[in-house]
Amino acid sequence: MDPNIEWDNIWNEVIDDCLNDNTEEEVIRLVREAQQQPNSTRRRRKRRTVIDRSREEGHNRLFNDYFSENPVYTEAQFRRRFRMRRHVFLRIVEALGNHDEYFQTRTDAVGKMGLSPLQKCTAALRILAYGSPADSVDDYVRIGESTTLECLDRFVMGVCTIFGAQYMRRPNNEDIARLLQINAARGFPGMLGSIDCMHWEWKNCPVAWKGQFFRGDHGKPTIMLEVVASQDLWIWHAYFGTAGSNNDINVLNTSDVFNDVLSGKAPAVQYTVNRTTYHMGYYLADGIYPEWAIFVKTIPMPQGEKRKLFAQRQESARKDVERAFGVLQARFAIVRGPARAWHVNTMKHIMLACIILHNMIVEDERDTYAGNFDYDHNNNFSTIEVSAGPDPNLTTLFERIAHVHERKNHRQLQADLVEHIWERFGHENNES
Repeated sequence: MDPNIEWDNIWNEVIDDCLNDNTEEEVIRLVREAQQQPNSTRRRRKRRTVIDRSREEGHNRLFNDYFSENPVYTEAQFRRRFRMRRHVFLRIVEALGNHDEYFQTRTDAVGKMGLSPLQKCTAALRILAYGSPADSVDDYVRIGESTTLECLDRFVMGVCTIFGAQYMRRPNNEDIARLLQINAARGFPGMLGSIDCMHWEWKNCPVAWKGQFFRGDHGKPTIMLEVVASQDLWIWHAYFGTAGSNNDINVLNTSDVFNDVLSGKAPAVQYTVNRTTYHMGYYLADGIYPEWAIFVKTIPMPQGEKRKLFAQRQESARKDVERAFGVLQARFAIVRGPARAWHVNTMKHIMLACIILHNMIVEDERDTYAGNFDYDHNNNFSTIEVSAGPDPNLTTLFERIAHVHERKNHRQLQADLVEHIWERFGHENNES
């Protein structure tokens, strides 16, 4: 609405009131006083400041520094600053350009070239990697604060849409065979990974929600992430969004980590421990998790050399998930510091995008990891591909839930693993 028109309407109403309540001399005096006052009551429009950032110059600098045939910075420096190798980053840029025209170079209304895909993806990735404010890349990439936030939102959404099905997939038959082979060499045949939860602090949590997302041992509002990770730090399962006032058991009861097992779609696993055959894989967990057949926990205050060795081995192997948390937060500082987003869905997309990028890096660099495994003890397991059939009826579903929650099988498996690990590694313990 035009402020001049608004002021005229108000002024006419004032004059009408004055004419009704005051004499002619008083009205003239009021008009003269109003005319002498400065025109400060009118709302003035603030002109938008236009900054010529020389976007083409920013693109050329970025291209010459990292992407030309003879770049200024080395591969090692690119890997440290972008958290991944150059060909992985270029793959992401190309996929986003084919998926969303926002990540394509376009011209504006006056025919001037806009930001390049390299500039937009670099700005978004720098925020994820360093957890820096949105305007921190303006002076180098030549991109404004509001545009950077838009790039970040579209970047994480695009990564989740394009790469989510591949890098957040459930383990298939080939994946499970490899996991069983590696973990059997470590003394845990049938192990599929380690499960645990972490908290991400929510700085801008609404005041009305703080009681829901607050827990005393953390002291600030948080949102929880549940993951399953393997020895190579690949994250096979991620469930994010539970309020921080819950514990790991509450998250477990609401997550979908065992949906494939309960629906009968997970590949069947068969392995032998201490001359006992089992038909369901398991995960290493800490003490808070329940005594279910699908979990293997440590022994608190173990008595005897066998139990001490098992507790040592279990706690060492369970650190896979803790290492995955540490590497994820080291690579992407945005999930290490307090989240500045206002909406849970925004935080969820950021977290899942960081996990997907983390898995892409693991896939690309897995061959460079130093892993010495003894594969001579890996012939006591097998996997069977299970085709996706109809959903189970209630009777079958309850039977599978009871089988997963079986405490007797949990204790039997733990006892067999105690004997198995002592048989495999007991002589090393005696020598030391």
